[in-house]
Amino acid sequence: MADYHYREGKGADAVAPLFVVFHGTGGDENQFFDLAGELLPGARIIAPRGDVSEGGALRYFRRTGEGVYDMDDLALRTQQMIAFVKARQAEGAPRQVIGLGYSNGANILASMQFAAPSLFDATVLMHPLIPFAPPSADFAGRRVLITAGQRDPIGPAAMTQALSDYFAGNGASASLFWHPGGHELRPEELREAQAFLAHG
Repeated sequence: MADYHYREGKGADAVAPLFVVFHGTGGDENQFFDLAGELLPGARIIAPRGDVSEGGALRYFRRTGEGVYDMDDLALRTQQMIAFVKARQAEGAPRQVIGLGYSNGANILASMQFAAPSLFDATVLMHPLIPFAPPSADFAGRRVLITAGQRDPIGPAAMTQALSDYFAGNGASASLFWHPGGHELRPEELREAQAFLAHG
């Protein structure tokens, strides 16, 4: 199992939700740590640092170009991160396991869901890019929110819609929120994420 460096915030009690947050390319474990506490107060927060360097920018898996993933590396690191999250889960008795990721962080989170559909109870995928057909899976009882920009040059709208349709078609309660911009995070999508998490 990969020994990820991570930042942790203690939960309000032993059964507090486990909230795992994944940064974007060039970020680190601090990128969404404070935001996580605002989005889901009282949760135990785990923010792992990506261990792949792309020209000095931290990521969770390798790629050979924009939108071109090293699929073998993605598969390996997906399993490593699943093991990491399960190990953190086993340290307590969280009533829910929730994930949030942006860009590269959303991609590793989605890949974990494809491989382990029952691991997360709810996820927020912000500006994901999944340029391949995910496997069939059973997401019954799982909740997914995808947020994206209508003019995102990195995550084409059609691929984002296809990912939302995939989750819905495999039994998840899936929501898709658009803002009119590009790949940047905007306040309105963070408010949408907060509302989504509040209804968990």
